[in-house]
Amino acid sequence: MRKPISRRDVLRGAATLAAGAVFAAPARAAAPEPTSITPDLVAAATKEGKLVFYSSMDLPVGEKLGKAFEAAYPGITVQIERSGSERLFQRVAQEFDSNIHAADVVNSADASHFIPWKKSGWLMPFVPEDVAKHFPDNYRDPDGMAVTTRLWLSSIAYNTNLVKAEDAPKSFADLLDPKWMGKMVKGHPAYSGTIMTTTFQIVRELGWPYLEKLSKQRVMQVQSSTDPPKKLSLGERAVMADGNEYGIVLLKEAGQPVEPVYPTEGTPTISGPTGIFATAPHPNAAKLFQAWLHTRETQQFFVDFTGQYSLHAQVQPKAGRRKLADIKLMKEDPAGVEAMTEEIKTRYARLFRV
Repeated sequence: MRKPISRRDVLRGAATLAAGAVFAAPARAAAPEPTSITPDLVAAATKEGKLVFYSSMDLPVGEKLGKAFEAAYPGITVQIERSGSERLFQRVAQEFDSNIHAADVVNSADASHFIPWKKSGWLMPFVPEDVAKHFPDNYRDPDGMAVTTRLWLSSIAYNTNLVKAEDAPKSFADLLDPKWMGKMVKGHPAYSGTIMTTTFQIVRELGWPYLEKLSKQRVMQVQSSTDPPKKLSLGERAVMADGNEYGIVLLKEAGQPVEPVYPTEGTPTISGPTGIFATAPHPNAAKLFQAWLHTRETQQFFVDFTGQYSLHAQVQPKAGRRKLADIKLMKEDPAGVEAMTEEIKTRYARLFRV
């Protein structure tokens, strides 16, 4: 069996990014000129006829996007390869190590993955016109290697059938109350990019002693960040210690007995960038997909359908949903995640015995 490839095997040393931003924003000398969707690009993509998308998006989300793209551009099929971000990172590293180049486009829930991928020369520079016009500089790579397609949160939540609003936790500190022993569920940072990023932000803000205390609460451990909302809605646990907030929002809108909580210490924030591999077997289809994915129309559809957030300046939040500006957020730091990934995996496994 092949030994798992760590980030340090891919990239020795850490890159530096500004805390609170996904991509540093120096001068844009290296970025290519923005590309619009033209008949020539569509024709070239249609001739290739296929797109392979490696994605950490929830499978129904990825499939919905794939079907929408296929409907917009008949003759191009989308193959979705979905996995947790940390598993996806391993797969990409192993494939490149074996000179296998199957993927065209990649989206990860762990923005730090794009640091070694860029350093290793694995990404193709490409700037969609909408990205150049409507996305903030600090959420697009200055060399055009990637752009943040989606933004979401990892919140606390509770089952309203099992917990009264006045008794619900209001903070991460509240999760240490003995009354929640054996009643919580959370995701795993070795599988989920969302939980990896969340764990980093919690360790930075609250320290390892907090997680050590939480680990003694007999927390149900699941893999993906999509799992805790489901366990909560089924009543298998009363409280969600982490997991994706959009899952809770969508379940609540569907009439399920769940309620999100935005911790007083701040809510962890996660970015999901998308990039094109330099070795993409279908480069024109990849460019067309990347450009289409970041149009106002697709981004609006994405927000409305998934409950996540878009950085496209023309996209509007769906009525009735909480706005990011109204939530106290923890700051992102992909370079910090990159530097601490192995430590987080090791210490977390020891604390939670998983």
